[in-house]
Amino acid sequence: MTTEKNKLTTSWGAPVGDNQNSMTAGARGPTLIQDVHLLEKLAHFNRERVPERVVHAKGAGAHGYFEVTNDVTPYTKAAFLSEVGKRTPLFVRFSTVAGENGSADTVRDPRGFAVKFYTEEGNYDLVGNNTPVFFIRDAIKFPDFIHTQKRHPQTHLKNPNAVWDFWSLSPESLHQVTILMSDRGIPATLRHMHGFGSHTFKWVNAAGDGVWVKYHFKTEQGIQNLAPDVAAQIAGDNPDYHTEDLFNAIQSGNYPSWKLCVQIMPLEDANTYRFDPFDVTKVWSQKDYPLIEVGRMVLDRNPENYFAEVEQATFSPGTLVPGIDVSPDKMLQGRLFAYHDAHRYRVGANHQALPINRARSEVNHYQRDGQMRFDNNGGGSVYYEPNSFGGPAETPENKPAAYEVSGQADSVAYDRDDHYTQAGDLYRLLSEEERSRLVQTIVGAMQPVEKDEIKLRQIGHFYKADPEYGRRIAEGLGLPVPEQ
Repeated sequence: MTTEKNKLTTSWGAPVGDNQNSMTAGARGPTLIQDVHLLEKLAHFNRERVPERVVHAKGAGAHGYFEVTNDVTPYTKAAFLSEVGKRTPLFVRFSTVAGENGSADTVRDPRGFAVKFYTEEGNYDLVGNNTPVFFIRDAIKFPDFIHTQKRHPQTHLKNPNAVWDFWSLSPESLHQVTILMSDRGIPATLRHMHGFGSHTFKWVNAAGDGVWVKYHFKTEQGIQNLAPDVAAQIAGDNPDYHTEDLFNAIQSGNYPSWKLCVQIMPLEDANTYRFDPFDVTKVWSQKDYPLIEVGRMVLDRNPENYFAEVEQATFSPGTLVPGIDVSPDKMLQGRLFAYHDAHRYRVGANHQALPINRARSEVNHYQRDGQMRFDNNGGGSVYYEPNSFGGPAETPENKPAAYEVSGQADSVAYDRDDHYTQAGDLYRLLSEEERSRLVQTIVGAMQPVEKDEIKLRQIGHFYKADPEYGRRIAEGLGLPVPEQ
């Protein structure tokens, strides 16, 4: 017996009498345009795929919670961090960066590490990677960089000439390139990698005092990576390996977890630290600014529907709560616009109202209309501000804390350009086996580059980071070390 619960209907709720045969003029047709159920099914099917993300297209996600384990109220007034033991629900999306939606999980690529905290003061998004640095440090270079990671417009193939040409002409990329080409360039699973906010952010406490902060998610499963030959085999056998592993781990009750720590820098240190603390191609030494434990993130529930949750989840570093603010990091400043704008294009102007993105706290604003407005659109309430009808009003105590700026309006680079020290330090930290694998990976990646000019320019950067680093890659490519 058919009940109301399992009765098939059209999208407007009318019962469907026949879902196996389209309406035709006689047994052989033609099909009638009056079959509105058929038309709606076909039209909706044509629109079932929203545009994929330009970057981070291939991803996996899960629900979980964050629990505070250490008192950080001296540094921030963020309510979800206000007391030890407090739990906040969250959603995480992991992703590769350069590949398309159907690409393999086990490619050599940074991994996106995006966390949405559903706090009582609104959502807070921490949108980072599994690396503490990035390839570039100014958002104006981002479209060009991503173009090099995509496909050649004529051949539609990946283009190592573009990749290494851009990197060799952008020496600030050397630190991230070294990480990417190291063993950590291919995580064994999404559970066995660290996560980082990467950028510098600002925390402000209840007294209005601020500090600069960097986020570190330390995997409690331990770091594990894949050898390139194993990763290549898995990519062919099971391109969704990481997605499957995360789902199965949670499904079996093996909940992955990370410890969140931060580095704290006094505001005044930004003017004297030996590296620009807002340059996302650099790290802060943990000897200078030790890790401070904040809490623990646990993923314990899989999505019920991939599209509704993982694909429609939208993250932006501009999704902030009181007590957490941004820094003058030029790459971060560009992302504050670009991420929200990408979601408006890809998912729609009302993407924040979708269930996966909707804040768990009360949402009161004067934004109205737009495509796919699926709530009551504010009803008949007042729709402008300021007003005399008791509508939502600003709360001055939640204004972001001010900080001093100075200088002329101009297109200006960072004033410190040491792109080699930290990359060299990282190389020297590696064991001999790790260095050999790093060199082998770089040599293999650079061999298809057609111009020796590009190879020699890049070898020069490796040499400046560490002479042995440069010499070994030059020898592997059968090229001389450029005169320094």
